[in-house]
Amino acid sequence: MAAQEAVDTVRDREIGVEQEHLDQVYRRLEEKIHEAEFLMNDAAQRGQVGTPGALAERDAQVFRAGIHLNRLNNEFEDFLFGRIDLLYGKDGKKGPDGAYTSVEPAEDAVRADNTADIGETLHIGRIGVLDSDYAPLVIDWRAPAAAPFYRSTPVDPGRVVRRRVIRSKGRRVLGVEDDLMRPELRATLDGRELPVIGDGALMAALGQARSHTMRDIVSSIQAEQDLVIRAPAASVTYVEGGPGTGKTAVALHRAAYLLYQDRRRYAGGILIVSPTPLLVSYTEGVLPSLGEEGQVAIRAVGSLVDGAEATAYDDPAVARVKGSSRMVHVLRKAARGALEGPGAPQLLRVVAFGRRLELEADELRRIRHNVLGGTAPVNLLRPRARRLLLDALYAKSGAVGRHSDPELAAELRSSFDEDVSTEDSFLSFLDGWWPELTPRQVLDAMADERRLGRWARRILNQGEVRRVARSLRRRELSVHDVALLDELNTLLGAPARPRKKREYDPLDQLTGLEELMPVREETQRERAERLAAERTEYAHVIVDEAQDLTPMQWRMVGRRGRHATWTVVGDPAQSSWSDPDEAAEARDEALGSRPRRRFELTVNYRNPAEIAELAAKVLALAMPGKESPRAVRSTGVEPRFVALGKGADLAETVRLEAERLLGEVDGTVGVVVAMNRRAEAAGWLAGLGERVVALGSLEAKGLEYDATVVVSPAEIADESPAGLRVLYVALTRSTQALTVLSGDRDVPDGAGVPDLLRD
Repeated sequence: MAAQEAVDTVRDREIGVEQEHLDQVYRRLEEKIHEAEFLMNDAAQRGQVGTPGALAERDAQVFRAGIHLNRLNNEFEDFLFGRIDLLYGKDGKKGPDGAYTSVEPAEDAVRADNTADIGETLHIGRIGVLDSDYAPLVIDWRAPAAAPFYRSTPVDPGRVVRRRVIRSKGRRVLGVEDDLMRPELRATLDGRELPVIGDGALMAALGQARSHTMRDIVSSIQAEQDLVIRAPAASVTYVEGGPGTGKTAVALHRAAYLLYQDRRRYAGGILIVSPTPLLVSYTEGVLPSLGEEGQVAIRAVGSLVDGAEATAYDDPAVARVKGSSRMVHVLRKAARGALEGPGAPQLLRVVAFGRRLELEADELRRIRHNVLGGTAPVNLLRPRARRLLLDALYAKSGAVGRHSDPELAAELRSSFDEDVSTEDSFLSFLDGWWPELTPRQVLDAMADERRLGRWARRILNQGEVRRVARSLRRRELSVHDVALLDELNTLLGAPARPRKKREYDPLDQLTGLEELMPVREETQRERAERLAAERTEYAHVIVDEAQDLTPMQWRMVGRRGRHATWTVVGDPAQSSWSDPDEAAEARDEALGSRPRRRFELTVNYRNPAEIAELAAKVLALAMPGKESPRAVRSTGVEPRFVALGKGADLAETVRLEAERLLGEVDGTVGVVVAMNRRAEAAGWLAGLGERVVALGSLEAKGLEYDATVVVSPAEIADESPAGLRVLYVALTRSTQALTVLSGDRDVPDGAGVPDLLRD
């Protein structure tokens, strides 16, 4: 009892030490907020000077001060989350953040009797904070000085003696957890031996309950993850890792790190591509919590095309066709063939030089063939089509050769073109014969099975044509349809967008200013906002769950990073695409000849060993010889197996199991079913509250829950050729408890274990 009281006393004292430091940080932040507000007010006053230079300076200063103020005003859940106590370094050089730059300790830092003094203490947080004397109160987690917090291990400690994770809520420190990197040392700080609190920061972080949104891992990043986050951005960084290795979190933290390192370079924006809208919702709060927002766009694959949003799902057979690179050839023919719609005119008749001139169907067909002989986008060929029509009409007019004088001949031809091309009959014909097509119009034309059959001849078989055409008759788009729209947008050529009209600014009307600046140029902030809204290409592209992208989706993503550097994050063992080799070929085409740098994440931080071992049985069937990541913890709770007995109601059984798990865990419960049961499963769980959610097998990618119920493994495995890999994903979503519910198709044994999960 006395020993425990002593431990509690030390813990309380250390919490008090960190609370005192946090109070000092917040006092300094309040000073910085006042400074930023003063700058904004001062900048606003500059606008009253009434000169163009003052206005431009005002806009730039307000923009910068506003961003700074917004960052300072964010109330983070744990603004200050870490601390490292370091030995004296080899040299006395300091970096721009005020910390010493030396990585290795000085030769005399450790005395012969294994004692040492702490030479420097650094606190790690979400943004850097300096005191009034420019000494570091908080080091930004992305700064080089913070790297030892993540990379130091007992095997390779560098200067780090103690690493501490600080848990706080708002402005209150709740607890501390310490790891000793040099346990053999007896280190002192300010004449007192360095205390050690807790059983390890990582295990404490892993035990926290999950919510429906992703937390950042900034306080518990491990060494192999940190290597990826801080890897140089040149070329392509390829990251492979199994379930629970933190791939998605690493991708998000990498975006924040790249912006911190080279904000000017990435002013063109960073795009993060996620497989599903659910994963976007799950992750979108992470970047603001890391001190970054505004320069990073997180988009689901089905939301990459402006004005299109995927809300429908294709069945696996249709998805395999739409996602295949064969569709490129079909779409090329469709983009041209759609010009010849059912209502397209077959006769052009105009009056010129007192004569009636006509072009009939065969002549028009030859002209169209000549126009389409090039490779330019269809909509951009309309001027060429207009010119060739006028050439053919002029040839029929009898005016060719009427004048031997070149100037007179040219004047006659110009007069002919002007007269004919302004006739209503010619203009209405051109609109009907060569309309400006939209991608959606072509996709709608492909819903006609007969027309699609002509365009897909010798590319798709009759059954594939029928299934694709039927799927295109619905108004809702699938994630595969969005990739087709993007391809068509390239094949057709998009018309130029009108520039958004600027809002009225009363400062434009300052006396005398309109004579100097009749049209005021857009401000730096307005330009940044406009470019962000119009952006279709990015400076860096991060692809999450890259193994799921189809060849057509790789083409779509590739267009957004033609001049970008890339981070590609994935796991072949979790791929839901049926032809990984075809997808890999499309991926390599999108990435071009850029050099690749490869990393592998090998540690499963999500699943306890008991769940990871069960999932490994499916991995052995899905990808023989593939090793699963190593789980770092064990809970002693084995997966639970429930077999649906004769006459038992599936809905009632699932609901009862979800209720049981809600009583066992503090966080969320996910119920994973085959895709065709999604809507049905949502009804089973109605009224159980927000902590439980039903989702289809393909929607589970990247998400995690405190507990999961996987319903009928056989149904999930039989959904598609990639079904076993999809089942592997479903079984690896839980951080604490897993229930597998089997039906007749699962062939459960006496213990309820389905056939696919037995040894």
